[in-house]
Formats: sequence, C-alpha cells, structure tokens
Amino acid sequence: MSGFTSQFWASTIDGLTVGSIYALVALGYTLVYGVLQLINFAHSEIFMIGTFAVLGFFGILGLNAPATGFVLVLVILGALIVGAVASGGTALALQFIAYRPLRRRGASRLAALITAIGASLFLREIIGITQGTQRVTVKTRVLEKTQLFTIGSAQVRADKVLVIVAAVVMMILLDRFVNGTRLGRGIRATSQDAESATLMGVNIDRVVSTTFLVGGAMAGVAAALYLIFYENTSYDVGFVLGIKAFTAAVLGGIGNLRGALIGGVAIGLIENYGSSFTFTGAQWRDVIVFGILVLVLLFRPTGLLRETGGSVRA
Repeated sequence: MSGFTSQFWASTIDGLTVGSIYALVALGYTLVYGVLQLINFAHSEIFMIGTFAVLGFFGILGLNAPATGFVLVLVILGALIVGAVASGGTALALQFIAYRPLRRRGASRLAALITAIGASLFLREIIGITQGTQRVTVKTRVLEKTQLFTIGSAQVRADKVLVIVAAVVMMILLDRFVNGTRLGRGIRATSQDAESATLMGVNIDRVVSTTFLVGGAMAGVAAALYLIFYENTSYDVGFVLGIKAFTAAVLGGIGNLRGALIGGVAIGLIENYGSSFTFTGAQWRDVIVFGILVLVLLFRPTGLLRETGGSVRA
C-alpha cells in the first residue's frame, strides 16, 4: 500500500496518458461494432501500421535534435496527419477488400470475424517480413521530454501533456462529427436500423466506408502519439495494446463513443494503480487488465454505460 500512496500522482498521470491512447484505439472498435456488429480484430494492426508510417515520416525529416517552436508544431501536426492517413487508408482498403464482399454476399458474422482475425495475422506478418521483427526506435527524439510542472510527487512532462490534450481534442472532434454532420447522422441511423436508413435515402456503403476510415484515422492519431511518447515500435506492437483497447471498449459499453473514452482512461488508470502495489508490481500490469475483461464479460457484459444494442451513440 505504501508504494501505491507514494506513487499515486505519478500513476495517475501515467494512467491518463496511456489511457488516452487506449481510448483513441477503442473508438475504432466501437464505431465498427456499432455499425456492423463486427469486432474488427485487425484494428490493432491498423494501429501498428500507423506507427511505422509515422516512423518513416520522422526518418524523412532527418531531425538531428528535438524540434522546437513553430517547427515542432509542424512536425507534430505532420505526424498526426501521416498516422491518420496511413491507418485510415489501411482500414478503408481492408473494408473494400475483405469486409464489403462478405457483406454483399450476406455472409454470417462468424465468417466476418474469422476474416478479421485472418486480416490481423496477414498484416502483422507482412510488416514483420518487410520491416523485421526487432523493435525499432526513433533515431532522434522529436519532442524534448521537459518537465512542465509537478502534481504531488509526479513530474508532468511535455510529451504526456501532448498525448492527453491531443486525445481529448480528437475525441471532441469525433463527437461533433457523429452528432453534427450529415454523415454522422447517417452512421447513427445505420447503426440503429440499416434497412430503415436505406429507405430514408442513406447510402449504406458510404456510411460503412466512412466508419472504417474515421475509426482507422483515430487509431493513426493514437499511433503518432504512441511513437512520440514511447519512441519505439515493432510488428507486434498492436497485439497487447489492441486487446487493452478492446477491453476499454467493452468496459465502457461497446457501441458507445463516450463509453470508449471512459473505458480507455479507466483501463489506463487501473493498470498503473495496480502495478504500483508492492504485492503485484509492474509484471502484473497485463494480468490485471485481462482479468478486468473477464470480470466485465461475466458480470456486466453491457459495460459501464451499457452497450447500445449495436448502435453508435455519443
């Protein structure tokens, strides 16, 4: 207990930081499930591809020292855009190649689920073959990890503030998109009743494609923030992180966008709080999260904000 109390603020800041990344990835799971009732297990690899795209972007820039001032702003915005385009484009391509043919043939959900697992393995192995299986690090730090201020015993660094603020901004933009745009209303209508939405003039194919694109873009932004914060990636980086993000979506109530936000932050905090106890330690971090997934599925499968019957809700 003494370890928990002494590390409380540090665990809180770290939990909010990593939880923000989980939440962004979880949004992709919950969006696709809300529209298609499909758990897109390839979403973790979509995130992984985003990290390699941003890594390549940093390599092209050829920075010799951490960026500062206006250059830093441009580099960060460029990384976010590159990650969003790479992951969003991959998700959209996957939708056209793998999922749309199944949907048009009226394939079962089991067939779509197996396809998602196969796509996940395919993308992971392709990157493993082309980029290698060893962990790759950023050659030059993009953002100097300077201490901005302290909360209790916790040092709040610039990279942690960036991750949290960027994640909150992206979530607000997604909320406004779903609730305030025509396409967003189409997504909500399709998730509630696809047949009725079609009769009302909603283009289902466009809605589904937009859902994959937006969900993938969220994962790409998370990938850019992950690379700036952790400064490394690998071909299997999305595996454990993807399961944690899926757990966050289930915990919050899969199909509920705000539930994904709450679930992501909750998972980030719980795993950091749990690893600060003396009798557990950091090696129990993943065990705690996966234990939560089992408990949620057993005792509250609808999640904290309740699963919305397969419909997207903000």
